[in-house]
Amino acid sequence: MDFKFNNVLVTGAAGFIGFHLSKRLLEEGCNVTGFDNVNDYYDVSLKEARLDKLTGFSNFSFFKADLSDKPAMDNIFQNTPFDVVVNLAAQAGVRYSLENPHAYVDSNLVGFVNILECCRHNNVKHLVFASSSSVYGANTRMPFSVHHNVDHPVSLYAASKKANELMAHTYSHLYGLPCTGLRFFTVYGPWGRPDMALFLFTKAILEGKPIKVFNHGKMERDFTYVADIVEGVVRVMARLPEPNPAWSGDAPDPGTSYVPYKVYNIGNNQPVKLTEFIEIIEKTLGRTAEKEFLDLQPGDVPATYADVDDLMKDVGFKPATPIEEGIGNFISWYKEYYGV
Repeated sequence: MDFKFNNVLVTGAAGFIGFHLSKRLLEEGCNVTGFDNVNDYYDVSLKEARLDKLTGFSNFSFFKADLSDKPAMDNIFQNTPFDVVVNLAAQAGVRYSLENPHAYVDSNLVGFVNILECCRHNNVKHLVFASSSSVYGANTRMPFSVHHNVDHPVSLYAASKKANELMAHTYSHLYGLPCTGLRFFTVYGPWGRPDMALFLFTKAILEGKPIKVFNHGKMERDFTYVADIVEGVVRVMARLPEPNPAWSGDAPDPGTSYVPYKVYNIGNNQPVKLTEFIEIIEKTLGRTAEKEFLDLQPGDVPATYADVDDLMKDVGFKPATPIEEGIGNFISWYKEYYGV
C-alpha cells in the first residue's frame, strides 16, 4: 500500500547513507529532522561537512543527541509528528565490534528499543530501519535471500542487526507498527566512510602506502552504489508493509509475516572479486597498489551476493550502477574534498 509522507526523521543523518538520504528527501521538498550523536568512531570533520551541506536547506532541522538517551528521543518525537522514521543510526563496522562490543549494545539495541517505543507512542505510520547483509553470517547458499533462515551470525555487529529485525517484528505483532528492515550490501560512493575498503585503498594508494588485502584477495562483495541504496530506501518508505496472507507458522517465512512487517535486500546483485575491485581503483587513479596479503579477519565473511527479487517485485527497482562508474565518482569526490 503506497502512501505520501511529508515529515521524516532520519537518524544517523551525519552518517554516509543518512546524509545522502536526507539530501535527496530535502531536494524533493520533504521536511527532514536529522538526528545524530556525531561520535568520533571516524573523522568528525567529515560528519560535520556533511551536516553543513544539509543545514543549507530551510526544510532541515538537526538534533545532536544519542539514541540511547531516552528523554532526548522523547522530546524530539513529542515536538514533531513524523510520518516516517528511517533509522540509520547505529554503531557500524564488523571489525570494531570485536574491540568495543558495548558500543553496539548501547546504540544498536538500547537505542533501537527507544526508537520503537517512540514510534509506538507517537503514531508513526512507518518505521524503516537499516539492517545489514552481515546478518547472513555463516550462510553459504547464494544469492542471499530474505527467505533464508539467518540464525548464525559471525560478529556482534551482525547479531545486533538481526536483533533489530526481531525487535521490530515484535512491535509489529504487539502494536501493529508497520516496520520494514533493509539489508544493505557493502555501500560505497562519494562522502563514504573512512573505515571502508574503497576509502582506505584510495587513501593508501595516493599516499604510496601498502593496502591490506584480507583473505589473500579471495573475497567477493556485492558493492552497492549509495544513490542506488537511497533510491531503494525512498521507494520502500512510500510502501507500507502488509501482512502476508500465505504466511504459516508451520513453515515460517523469515522475509514476511502475518503482521505488517517486511525485510528487503538492497544490493547490486552482482558480486565483484576484491582483486578486480582493487584493479579498478588502480586504473582510475593511474597508480599501482602495494599489497599486503592477510588472512580472513574474525567476523568477516568471504562472499556476499544479494537476491533482490522481492525489491523488484514490490517497488520495481534494482540497483544497477556499474562499479567502474561508482568508483570513478568516489575518487573524483575524494580528490576534490581532500585537495589531492
